[in-house]
Amino acid sequence: MAAAALPDFLLDPNVVLKDEAAWRYTKAPDYSTTNRTFESTKTTNWAPDSIEFLLQNLVKNWEKEASFKVNPKEWRTISQDSYEFHLNGGPALTADDMLKLGTYNALIGEHGIKGVYETTAMDFSKSHKLFKGAMNVFNWEVLEVLGGPPKVSIKWRHWGAMTGNYRAKLSSGRTVTAKASGKVIEVFGITVAEVDDKFRIKYLETFWEPDQMFRQLVSEGIETIDDQELKEGEMVEELVAVEGGSKCPVAH
Repeated sequence: MAAAALPDFLLDPNVVLKDEAAWRYTKAPDYSTTNRTFESTKTTNWAPDSIEFLLQNLVKNWEKEASFKVNPKEWRTISQDSYEFHLNGGPALTADDMLKLGTYNALIGEHGIKGVYETTAMDFSKSHKLFKGAMNVFNWEVLEVLGGPPKVSIKWRHWGAMTGNYRAKLSSGRTVTAKASGKVIEVFGITVAEVDDKFRIKYLETFWEPDQMFRQLVSEGIETIDDQELKEGEMVEELVAVEGGSKCPVAH
């Protein structure tokens, strides 16, 4: 198909950042560091007219919208009539559900990882601060595509260096911490996607093991602290640096 007939979100992985929209932090996030690191550390090099390249761009734009556009009606990458997201055979989540949970929580699941991460103790903002603090950049690439539109299966890789400490507050009031290892955190998974006749996402289901990421994040050992061990007035989530362009485990 000629490029002129394709939507812009298939051709440019950052095009939605140019949109006039209600952005989570007032303006579109800066992905320049993420894009630069992606080019230097990716393992694939897809041709611009390949299905792999086009789908990679679609998912990257979807991630940006799901993470930073607070009005789902402004998500251009999804079908407004029939979009749903599933994790590992679980129930459907709408765009509104994902905004309430946060993209990280939607991709980790409601049960979290015992003793390391509790989804119920982390809202959208806290989860993004946590992972952005531990991994300044967490890139995503397509490794293989099976099938063709409207329904495809995508094998993918997600990776980034653990440059900051991991800190997660649990519902018990205790906080789990792990020191930055400096190692590359690398995970793999499969996503099944279905698009409509305008290449907008109707259905996404991601299959992966979230604990594979957490095992690497705490590979240097974990410690737990009580809230009273923090300095007076200091909250756990305030200890994690935030920078625009945070990444989800399925997209960018």
